[in-house]
Amino acid sequence: MPTKVEKDSLSGVDTTGHEWDGIQELNNPLPKWWLYVFYVTVAFSVVYWILYPAIPLGKTYTAGILGYSQRETVVSDLAKAREAQGAFRSKIETSSFDEILGDQDLLAFATAGGRTAFADNCAACHAAGGAGAKGYPTLADDDWLWGGKAEDIHTTLLHGIRSTNDEDTRISEMPKFGADQLLTRPQIDDTAEYVLSLTGRETDKAAAGRGAAVYAENCASCHGEKGEGMREVGAPRLNDNIWLYGGDKKTVVETITYARAGVMPAWSSRLDPVTIKQLAVYVHSLGGGEK
Repeated sequence: MPTKVEKDSLSGVDTTGHEWDGIQELNNPLPKWWLYVFYVTVAFSVVYWILYPAIPLGKTYTAGILGYSQRETVVSDLAKAREAQGAFRSKIETSSFDEILGDQDLLAFATAGGRTAFADNCAACHAAGGAGAKGYPTLADDDWLWGGKAEDIHTTLLHGIRSTNDEDTRISEMPKFGADQLLTRPQIDDTAEYVLSLTGRETDKAAAGRGAAVYAENCASCHGEKGEGMREVGAPRLNDNIWLYGGDKKTVVETITYARAGVMPAWSSRLDPVTIKQLAVYVHSLGGGEK
């Protein structure tokens, strides 16, 4: 309740005359310089609201007296950049991959643009520089599921892998040999031993021998008689030491049992044709591209 104003004995500061449960409030107003700065910021905000776009109005906003828009500035800058790059982009659009790869200036431009597009759209899965990760193929080696020519890479980018929104997507379906009870667990174990033997690793020879017959009957039609793979159906090689999900026996057994069905989007619905071409050139340049 209000009391009389008096000087605090400890601080020497006048009180405000208010007291709560025996505690008196000291009269310590804000410094004038702080108040003046606060008033200036309020005034600045009001002026800003008037001059610049600021107040949201549903799907639009107040334009402001000056009509300035950073968004329009960015759009304008991008348009100017596109115009400056127009000659190169037009040439990329109309040139074959052989022509692009044979023109050093065009190749340098396409690679630079592809590198940027890769960082924005692909690196999250395939890692920087196409280093790859578990379940996401390395793009910097010479092991390709669907082919490593620039045209092959371009087709994969355009239509994706098992993409649900592209009728021409690349599709390879490996049976779930265990989950669908096409093979017994002992047969799967034997087949895994045989697959491991294709890379020269120590295995149970008796089991690998039994697995060879199972492999020939169920797997060779796609993966090849000696595990050389088949690009026409996206079946990976099994006779090298490059593994998408892991090459230990436990993982191989899991793959045979449940299969794998990785998905990559069809970029034709997300990126323009020139950018996709640049991406194909960049991926081709990472080290594993084929002529």
